[in-house]
Amino acid sequence: MDTKTTALILVGYQNDYFAADGILRGVVEEANRVDQTLSNTLNLIRCAAATEMMLISTPIILTADYRALAESEGILGTIKEAGAFRAGSNGADTIPELLAFGDRIVYVNGKQGFNAFSNTGLEATLRTAGINHLLLAGMITSLCIDSTGRAAYERGYKVSVLSDCVSARTPGEQDFYCRNIFPLYADVLESRQVIEQLTPVAV
Repeated sequence: MDTKTTALILVGYQNDYFAADGILRGVVEEANRVDQTLSNTLNLIRCAAATEMMLISTPIILTADYRALAESEGILGTIKEAGAFRAGSNGADTIPELLAFGDRIVYVNGKQGFNAFSNTGLEATLRTAGINHLLLAGMITSLCIDSTGRAAYERGYKVSVLSDCVSARTPGEQDFYCRNIFPLYADVLESRQVIEQLTPVAV
């Protein structure tokens, strides 16, 4: 893995998903899955931060009137009804664990739906940095991760989904996407496989 041309894309690492009182934490049925996802992600970030790999967070932040979700259905409708990711709210804030990495993480704002490329400067950021390989981590496996992964593939990027750094709504959904959907356009890896490529082998 060439860390100079690889970026770790962090999707939705915000309090409404990851905090104990997060409005959308309960979207994931497995109680400990969210915590495992965060732990695995932070472990990977610690290793990647010591390399030239680009680390990018793509939060979803919505205006108080939720005008971007005016005609929304499904989970986007749920986000609107619950008041999640509202600009200025604690729930929309980046989790403290990510903020602890300071400016090592680049924040690309503007995301208002599933796809992190839509209405954001993500592609320009990646092109400017000469990135051609994306590692995807975050929430939710079947929604933002899949949508962002497909968009990346269609734009010519090599895509790798980190199966232990993403969470789905149900175990069955997680398994289905990792076994049947992601392999259509991406590699499916565990974070340890990436870390092994980042960590020099002791002689």
